[in-house]
Amino acid sequence: MTDSARGHNGPTDFLPKLLTVWREGYGLADLRADALAGLTVAIVALPLSMAIAIASGVGPERGLFTAIVGGFLVSALGGSRYQIGGPAGAFIVLVAACVTATGVEGLILATILSGVILIGAGALRLGTYIRYIPYPVTVGFTAGIAVIIFASQLHEMFGLTLPGAEPGEIIAKVEALWAARGTVTWGAVGVTALTAGVILALRRVRPHWPGMLIAVALTSVVVAVMGLPVATIGTRFGDLPNLLPAPALPDLSMWRQALPWAASFALLGAIESLLSAVVADGMSGARHRSNAELVAQGLANIGSGLFGGFCVTGTIARTATNVRAGSKGPVSGMLHALFLLAFLMVAAPLAAYIPLAALAGVLGVVAWGMAERHEFAALLRSTRGDALVVSVTFLLVVFRDLTEGIVVGFALAGLVFIKRMSESAAMRPREEHIETPRADRVVYHLEGPYFFGAAAQLGGVLDRIAETPRALVLEMSGVPLIDSSGARGFHRLAARAAKRGGRLYLVGLRPSLRRQLQAQGLEEPEVQFLADLAAVDAVLDAQPGGESR
Repeated sequence: MTDSARGHNGPTDFLPKLLTVWREGYGLADLRADALAGLTVAIVALPLSMAIAIASGVGPERGLFTAIVGGFLVSALGGSRYQIGGPAGAFIVLVAACVTATGVEGLILATILSGVILIGAGALRLGTYIRYIPYPVTVGFTAGIAVIIFASQLHEMFGLTLPGAEPGEIIAKVEALWAARGTVTWGAVGVTALTAGVILALRRVRPHWPGMLIAVALTSVVVAVMGLPVATIGTRFGDLPNLLPAPALPDLSMWRQALPWAASFALLGAIESLLSAVVADGMSGARHRSNAELVAQGLANIGSGLFGGFCVTGTIARTATNVRAGSKGPVSGMLHALFLLAFLMVAAPLAAYIPLAALAGVLGVVAWGMAERHEFAALLRSTRGDALVVSVTFLLVVFRDLTEGIVVGFALAGLVFIKRMSESAAMRPREEHIETPRADRVVYHLEGPYFFGAAAQLGGVLDRIAETPRALVLEMSGVPLIDSSGARGFHRLAARAAKRGGRLYLVGLRPSLRRQLQAQGLEEPEVQFLADLAAVDAVLDAQPGGESR
């Protein structure tokens, strides 16, 4: 059975895709393909992991620890065939703020606690709902993150010297960078430009080559040979360790300070990882298990924290690279982590020569690719609702807070959805009577879901009816859903009709919806349920004073 044919709400909901791949049969040819794909992804992940760590305010080695431990666990235990886990650019701002507020110990504890939260979310099967983040929210969020990442790298791109700590808030950051414009290091500017230029050129002429690694290696050689006065990993952080540290627990007494950051990490990590899994599904035709993915992300964050790493999530660019490189399943992600470990053990001293401006150039290119400029512009040209949601989400992410941007954007998208659904729940007079129109009844035809927004619209229409006839008829064969607010609205309509000497008739209602209304107390004689308009006419004719047929 293929992934697309499997259910995702039964006992297999938490089954790692690694076991699924083994059950389907895994041979030597698959291992060779996964080894090549894993090596390809590791080459991409190597400079990115260090760059993201440095931009997040921690040492480059912690980015590698995160990619090795977290990446291995995400692939081994996750619900996606192709997901690659590791440090992500979307976390840079949050991680940097957490380090500033709580220190590295607080960051590690927050990472472990976020893992616990993610495991709980997966166990409660919340992954099914997290996937439904509206598209304008994701575009606005991603574009905002891209702006923040780019802004965070300006001081390294220009080799600026700041008198104090770089502000986190973007307006204050830009003001501080502008004030330090006299300290520009032109060697750093040249290294940044060369790095970005090589990456973009190779994408055009040799798209399958590891452009980021080639660009970083080339600029490292140029800086070393020419003796450029540019900061490197070695001058800033010293030599990298050549082994993973022993697992250790952080200071647990800081849990109160770490918990709010853990919640933010968990929310952002859940969204980012499931979006990445959806991208992989679209590229491969497979289907991921969202709740298994959340549990795996949780375990990966706990493992990463124990080994001195920080937040792990699914990474869209590396996951897409894995699919395009011919991965056959999770083994490629596990091997990518092992290749990174081999680099750490064998070639760690070489990392000391990498210019920080080169890593800033890498992140600048990543931010440019993340911005989703065409999608953003298309949403601005779309409906007013979509333009409002994407704009507000973007502005809040850039100028306020990531979590606030997601929450407010989601709430706005919900309001826009309610408005659209209310408008789609059409109600119009219906004139297709049995023979001729009757003076003792008025018929309205309802279409679409009947929920609180539609109920408010219907109440406004009925208020404009000057006189209530003996029969107020709602023809509801086109209504697929009624919520509790809609049911309450029928109670009010029935009471209003009775007060004016009439009666409410619900016609053509689906049996399941009728049972739902009856369960909420809407029973005869308050309202009468009938099959069609002919039955209404028969009831009216049988009453004293009814029209003869």
